[in-house]
Amino acid sequence: MIERLKLKKFLPEITGKIVETYKDGPVRLHHLEVTPLPSRERVAEIIEILQEVLFPGYFGRKGVDAHSIQFHVGDCLQNLYEMLCQEIYRGIRHGCHVSEHSCSHCEDIAERQALDFLESLPEVRGKLATDVEAAYDGDPAARSHDEIIFSYPAIFTIMIYRLAHALHRQGIPLLPRMMTELAHSRTGIDIHPGASISSHFFIDHGTGVVIGETCEIGRNVKLYQGVTLGALSFPKDEQGNLIRGRKRHPTIEDDVVIYAGATILGGETVIGKGSVIGGNVWLTKSVPPGTKVLIAEPQLIINPLQKQVQP
Repeated sequence: MIERLKLKKFLPEITGKIVETYKDGPVRLHHLEVTPLPSRERVAEIIEILQEVLFPGYFGRKGVDAHSIQFHVGDCLQNLYEMLCQEIYRGIRHGCHVSEHSCSHCEDIAERQALDFLESLPEVRGKLATDVEAAYDGDPAARSHDEIIFSYPAIFTIMIYRLAHALHRQGIPLLPRMMTELAHSRTGIDIHPGASISSHFFIDHGTGVVIGETCEIGRNVKLYQGVTLGALSFPKDEQGNLIRGRKRHPTIEDDVVIYAGATILGGETVIGKGSVIGGNVWLTKSVPPGTKVLIAEPQLIINPLQKQVQP
């Protein structure tokens, strides 16, 4: 114990060395500002309440009926509005150049954006209904819509994507990516909030699916686990910096099925309507509508196991 107390005298020196690294460098690893950044814990709480609004009776408070639903949803929206105002404000405040401790300009923007987002929830709910329908129609193992809503990781991830995409379209920083990365960490499905995905979307099993920022996906598209819709290359400018804002990810037209492990890359790659992309296919060029793309069947070598010799 005495020896441990003696060693504590070195802590101030170590503290000083750590704080010295907080000085501005080429990459900042700190945010030493009065206004904090959005809270990951609060964003997770917002998602839980939104899930309760979008799927009432399945999540959150039980026993909600036709007589209490108006009060229940109204109470949820009150909480969501307050929480969203704060987290959106935190998200946009760090990029604002007004030096005031409390920026009324940012506060006004946050309140308007929070309300705009809440007004988008009926549209989001309509899209999610088609996604649940697509899951039921596309998976013979599904016994009911209830089972899909309760237990399918794809529905949880698509729900968060559609919410994050609404915020992304509003130009809200940080929050959309925080939301989709929360879904990614829980389900292994990585959908960038900037991707454009139409109705009746289903991901079967889901783990390992990656959908890039500029990907465009049409109506009634079905993906299996391990599918990557990614970028073929990352062009750079004369200074060697990545050129951002270009379309880097493929376009998937209506009624396409992409099987497990397929990789489709490139912003100019278009998978035509009604096509089927087989498992483990690597594709970097467009295919016309109604195309089936398969890889050659691999040669299998099957040898019997050596029988063990009895001693």
